[in-house]
Formats: sequence, structure tokens, C-alpha cells
Amino acid sequence: MKILVTIKRVPDPDTRIRVKPDGSGIVTDGIKHSANPFDAIAVEEALRIRERGVDCEIVVASVGAEDCVEQLRVGLAMGADRGIWIQSDGDLDSLAVAQVLAALCEREKPSLILMGKQAIDDDSNQAGQMLAGLLSLPQATFVSKLELTDANSRARCGRETDSGIETIVVKLPAVITTDLRLNEPRYVSLPGIMKAKKKPVENLKASEVAPLAKSRTHLVSMEAPPKRKAGVRVASVDALIEKLRNEAKIL
Repeated sequence: MKILVTIKRVPDPDTRIRVKPDGSGIVTDGIKHSANPFDAIAVEEALRIRERGVDCEIVVASVGAEDCVEQLRVGLAMGADRGIWIQSDGDLDSLAVAQVLAALCEREKPSLILMGKQAIDDDSNQAGQMLAGLLSLPQATFVSKLELTDANSRARCGRETDSGIETIVVKLPAVITTDLRLNEPRYVSLPGIMKAKKKPVENLKASEVAPLAKSRTHLVSMEAPPKRKAGVRVASVDALIEKLRNEAKIL
């Protein structure tokens, strides 16, 4: 069995983000980057599947500039077997990334594709669903519980929904996107870091893997949200209703 896990390089969640004065993007100087937290959960789940006795190869893949190899090494240090860096120096939207990953999956033929439910930099929550559509594969999104059944030919997934946990069964191969409650990723150990240096990372070019992949959306501008006004204390429920009706205009 082969499990393919995607990892995206994103600004660290604890890093202070500043928007460029011209609104063309964020200031990257001095910004610490890390593996997307939801993708780290996906890597952890792949490792736990193997630790439960499933004989599998775990492959981590990332699409982007050379810097993303650092995040691939994190996945390898956690315990993945090999990495694939798909080189792309330009910005790719969710569909273009899905097209590149679809071409990679056609090449690798994984039995299970694990992805974070979304990346914390753009919060698009689209690549996993688009990848499943391009490959015509079953999908389970926002998964907080995962169990392989029927001789590892099916996956029973507990999905986070507004009304509670929905349990569905998908036939493998399938695309599964991981939610926050699925697990807590392990810390990378020093022996793991040393072993990761010897594990192979294959370099491919996005233009060769998926020559027709092209972004259809482009960032026009961005701006930081306005600062919130200080709150006020009201003397009564009637005063609160009056402010909601006449000032906030939400009643």
C-alpha cells in the first residue's frame, strides 16, 4: 500500500503577518515558515496507519519553490519514507495545484491520498475536493476519525459537520482531507532529523508533470482588516437593544 501526503509551506501560525504597502502580498522578510498544520496532521495519520500494522510506503509531496523542501524534510523526519518536490516558482491557485497533484497521482498510483483540509495562508479549502474530482475518486473531507477496513480496501471516516459527526465509508483509492481533531502530530526528534537527511527527495518540474496546469485566479490586492473599536458597557438590556438597532443596525 502507498500513501501520498501533501505538505504546503505556509507562514508559521505564531508569526506576525504584515501586508505590503502596495497591497500586493505579505511582507516575507523575517517571516518564519512551517508545514501547514493540517498537513502535519495528515502526515501523522499516515504514520499511525503504518503503526497499526498496515504495510505501506509513505510519500510526502510539495508543490512550490525550493524553500518547500524544508517542509518535506520535516515530513521525512516524522517518519515518511521519501519526498517529492514539484518545482514551481510561480503562484498556483487551487485548481492548478490540484492538476499538478493529479498528474503526480497518475504517476505514483497511491492507494490513499491524505491532505490537510485547508492551508492556513489562503484558507481556500478547495485543492482536495478538486483533486478528487480530477481523478474521479471518492472523497471524505473534514475527517476527524479514520479507520481502514475490509483488508485495507475501504476507509470508514468520521466527518465534522455543523450538526455533529457524519460517518461515511469510501472505497480506496480515495482522497481524504484531515481535520484538527483527527490527531496531534508528534514532535520531530533529533534522530529523525538525522535520518531525514539520508532519505531521497525527488525533484520534478510542474511544467513537465502537468504542462496544461494554469492558474485561473490571481491576487489583485489585499489589506489588513480594520482595527476593532473599543467595546462599551451598557446599563440595561433596553440600552443594548437600542444600540444594536440604531448603531450596529443588526436588528
